[in-house]
Amino acid sequence: MTSKLTYVGAIGMTAIALIAASPAYAAGTTAGTTITNNVTVDYQVGGVAQGQQTASNSFVVDRKINLLVEEVGSVTTEVVPGQSNAVTTFQLTNTSNEVLDFALTASQIAGGTAAHGGTDSFDVSNVRIYRDNISSGTVGSFDAADTLVTYIDELATDTPIRLFVVADVPAGLSTGAVAGVQLRATAREGGASGTQGAAITQTAGANTAAKDTVFADVAGVNDANRDASHSAADDYTVKTATLTVTKTSRVVDDPFNGTTNPKLIPGATVEYCILVANAAGGASATSVAINDSVPTQLTYVVGSARVNGTATAGTCNTDGVAAGTNYAAPVVSGTVATVAAGDTRTLLFRATVN
Repeated sequence: MTSKLTYVGAIGMTAIALIAASPAYAAGTTAGTTITNNVTVDYQVGGVAQGQQTASNSFVVDRKINLLVEEVGSVTTEVVPGQSNAVTTFQLTNTSNEVLDFALTASQIAGGTAAHGGTDSFDVSNVRIYRDNISSGTVGSFDAADTLVTYIDELATDTPIRLFVVADVPAGLSTGAVAGVQLRATAREGGASGTQGAAITQTAGANTAAKDTVFADVAGVNDANRDASHSAADDYTVKTATLTVTKTSRVVDDPFNGTTNPKLIPGATVEYCILVANAAGGASATSVAINDSVPTQLTYVVGSARVNGTATAGTCNTDGVAAGTNYAAPVVSGTVATVAAGDTRTLLFRATVN
């Protein structure tokens, strides 16, 4: 902008000046605002008051383009393999001094260190951006009331809004796998509701009398200093259950030796021990269904099944319960509600050799 200065009248040789000016404008004054400062001078000549003299100065406040994209929270988003609509959360604030549109881009990093220290090792799919609906649904959390967007329309100054980067997680991933994502916003011209504004150009050269444009943003994770863009990063980290199944058997008794050194002869009782171990550091496995088909050479001992027991040194303990077991020839089954990470649960049953 170029200031304009106008003087009115003449000033005599002897003058007493009383100067009045408007306060200095504060940061954040709306772009395009005309600020006018007025001055008055009162004076005397030969002791006689003369006509007051005035002057004014006006200039137009230029446009400062600034914005801030931030991750909401400070921890990774834990996901499970095959999960749909996994959410990372960001906040966008228009810190410019004018209402603007903002183009949005969600991207993924290719290897390297992700936002929370893990190493990027996979890509999510079906990546989308949603704007939080502050009038319905659960405000601050992703839900069906939120709006799918590619840009933000007419965002007022100093008004933070919440954005969700939503994606689907591939199946078959292991605990600790990481996918890094980034959200970038770029300022666009405002003023036309319902349409994404044009790209903004920074004013080159000297100040003009009109509303000039200055880029004032700092660099984010994938943009440069003073480029009318800002960006932030988040990531998804897989936490899943890794189950290992082990099956052993032992002869309990036979018709001739009883329980003393029994042999696997017809009529002998065989006890099967099935151990389901969940690796430490992952997620709990839930609704664990164990099914075992009894061979035709064996006959299931009715009522012998026990489930949800513990194990010692790879051997089933006898602390399981009958509840949750079933036998529908030839399948013995048992259901365990939860196998926590680092824990082992069992299914134990007996059969006789035909």
